Amino acid sequence: MTNVNNPMDQTPKKIAQIKLEFMQASKEEILVLLEKYDGDERSGAVTICNQYRNKAQMLQKELERLAKMKIYEQKYNDYEYICGIDEVGRGPFAGPVIAAAVILPKDCEILYINDSKQLSEKKREELYDEIISKAIAYGIGSVPPNQIDEINILQATYEAMRKAIGNLKVRPDILLNDAVTIPGVDIKQVPIIKGDAKSVSIAAMDLRSILKPLSNTVLPQFIVELL
Repeated sequence: MTNVNNPMDQTPKKIAQIKLEFMQASKEEILVLLEKYDGDERSGAVTICNQYRNKAQMLQKELERLAKMKIYEQKYNDYEYICGIDEVGRGPFAGPVIAAAVILPKDCEILYINDSKQLSEKKREELYDEIISKAIAYGIGSVPPNQIDEINILQATYEAMRKAIGNLKVRPDILLNDAVTIPGVDIKQVPIIKGDAKSVSIAAMDLRSILKPLSNTVLPQFIVELL
């Protein structure tokens, strides 16, 4: 990026050049550019600065929201591998129950991750791709309908969660669970009420769109109804 604080550059830049500067700037550089062009009274420059100032304010609010969703991750930061786990879907009539688990890097920043019920389908799919690409490990577990009939839906959900944990390529040191304690797991567990809205690790695997990429593998014969 061009040095935005060059005192020798006294010739006003064209509006298109200013727009390009903002488009190519990082989050930190945008703040510098806003300061640089704050005194430019041309309508085009004012419009660009207002647009990016609003974006910067929205980004700051999102970062503050994410910080609140990392409270549990910060509380248990001494554990190397923190795993979020949740049930992600059930078949409405004869389908399986599915659970997913994920371990995210501690410095991972995924904007707009949230309880999936608060997200559009498009945003869920975008976040799914980002989560899978950034995750240290993720695992999926499913229990078929015949087993659900044998052991009931609650026990089937626990079993799907155990399978999801077992399918992680890295063993977690602690589990952040959405409201439940999973029987038969010898890993420290922290049940969090409404965890999908309070923990980025749980919200990451609460994304219902995770079922779409699995539709041709785990669920070939079932239509899955999202919760």
